[in-house]
Amino acid sequence: MTQDELKQAVARAALNYVVDGAIIGVGTGSTANFFIDELGKIKQRIKGAVASSEATAARLKSHGIAVFDLNEITHMPVYIDGADEIDASGAMIKGGGGALTREKIVASVAEKFICIADGSKLVEVMGTFPLPVEVIPMAQAVVSRALKAMGATPILRLKEGVPYVTDNGCFIIDAAGLRITQPAILEQQINDLPGVVTNGLFARKGANVCLLGMADGVKTMTF
Repeated sequence: MTQDELKQAVARAALNYVVDGAIIGVGTGSTANFFIDELGKIKQRIKGAVASSEATAARLKSHGIAVFDLNEITHMPVYIDGADEIDASGAMIKGGGGALTREKIVASVAEKFICIADGSKLVEVMGTFPLPVEVIPMAQAVVSRALKAMGATPILRLKEGVPYVTDNGCFIIDAAGLRITQPAILEQQINDLPGVVTNGLFARKGANVCLLGMADGVKTMTF
C-alpha cells in the first residue's frame, strides 16, 4: 500500500469514533484531509465541526459541513488529527502544517484525542522530525538562541523565501537535531520561554487512541 492509501485507511477507521449528533474537532494536514473527505460522506450524522486552521475550515465547508467557532462550544467528545511523530506513550510532535497552536487549543477541549497516522510516524524516540515552535515575530532571535542552548538547531520556517506566517500572525522556528526522551518536560520548558506561543509537543496531553496504517491493516493503540 502507498502512504496515501495507508492514510485513507486510518481516515476511514476514524469514522468509528465519530459521535452521532455531536460537534467534533478536526485537525490539519494531509491525513486530516483524508478524514475530512470521509467525514463528508456521513455529514448528516454530525452537527458540525470545529476546525484547527483556516485551510481545514475551508475543506469542511466544501463538503457542506457546518463549522463552529470554538468559543461557541462547551462540549466536544472527540478531536481527530494526524501527527508528524508519535511514541509508545501517545506523546506526539505536530505542526508540520503550521497549525500547532490552534490544534493544541481545539484538542484541549475534546474528551478524546484520536491520532490517525501511517505506520512510519511511530518512533521509539521523537526528534528526527524537527520540533515546530510558534513564536511572536519579535521573539524569533531570542527564542532561537534559547533553543540552541537546549541543543537544537533552530531554523526559521520560510515560504517562498520569506518567513512563514501562521493563521495567528506568528512565525515558526523548526528545532532540528533534538533527541526527545522526556517530551512532557521539554514541552513545558519551551513553552516557558518568553515569546513562545506554544510548541508542537503534545505530551502533557497526548493522544488517547492512535490508529496506525500498516501494510497488514489498521493497528489500534490506546494510551
